[in-house]
Amino acid sequence: MAKDYYEILDIKKGASDDEIHKAYLKLARKYHPDVNPGEDAKKKFQEVQQAFEVLKDPEKRKKYDRYGAAFESVGAGGGGGPRNYSWTGGAPEGFEDLDLSQIFGEQFGGGAAQGGGGFGDFFSQFRTAGKRRPSRTREQPASDLHHHISVPFTTAVSGGQVQLSVQRESGQTETLNVKIPAGIEDGQTIRLRGQGVKRGDGSAGDLLIRVQVLPHPHFRRRGRSLDVTLPVTVAEAVLGAKVDVPTPKGTVTVQVPPGTSSGSKLRIRGQGVAPQGKEPGDLFAEVTIVLPKNISDKACEAAREFDKQAQMDARRELKW
Repeated sequence: MAKDYYEILDIKKGASDDEIHKAYLKLARKYHPDVNPGEDAKKKFQEVQQAFEVLKDPEKRKKYDRYGAAFESVGAGGGGGPRNYSWTGGAPEGFEDLDLSQIFGEQFGGGAAQGGGGFGDFFSQFRTAGKRRPSRTREQPASDLHHHISVPFTTAVSGGQVQLSVQRESGQTETLNVKIPAGIEDGQTIRLRGQGVKRGDGSAGDLLIRVQVLPHPHFRRRGRSLDVTLPVTVAEAVLGAKVDVPTPKGTVTVQVPPGTSSGSKLRIRGQGVAPQGKEPGDLFAEVTIVLPKNISDKACEAAREFDKQAQMDARRELKW
């Protein structure tokens, strides 16, 4: 039995769009494979994605509320109900060579003996037009599928691969491996050609995947640049030091100049975002001086002596 999408996201049926997004983000962070490895978490993450894909879309949600989990197969084709037909370019199929006298009798057979007019002349127009221009049927275009995935910040920057569960017209769920190009931005769309809704002639629409990039606890992105806060000790800031900084390409060692204040930025060239075919951006490490929670009396006395020797007005530039 299919699980209830509202129950999966732990929301009420009348939840607002904002409540749906908040519930999804909370569960996506909780069960994302990068945070919570394991088959159970992976399965739960796929269920959360599938539920969100339906409930965030007003049309899909409306159909789901009415028909349940099998809503995508309703009206997919082959069912009953009235249809509208249109004829283009001549006689409808089957009328081109039809002998009307066999159906309506000789009085409707057309020909000179009837003196013209009547059903004979009327249907003869279809026969003539049909020979001049063959009939054409309008093909129903294949439909695109729209999905949404959340990817870790590191995957969006460096590239990688994620899995996406897609519910097909048959009701079965198919798992696809989606390649995430390096440098993709939040809100961009990945197109998988031929992975949309399939038609009877074998063709198919595309699968359009909107990417949401999950935030990183330490790094932030500005175009191709990355920003990170770099904690240093008082001694490192005063005396200068070599410190290690993690980057998308691995850990690098940078020099903190002597006398560096909090808020100073160190530029690490080429360690930012590198979209395919473009030059990589830079990483900017903003220095912040951190203090221990417990400071000894001796350290406090040394700090007072340091201020006395420095003879500096730290707030001289602070004005309204």
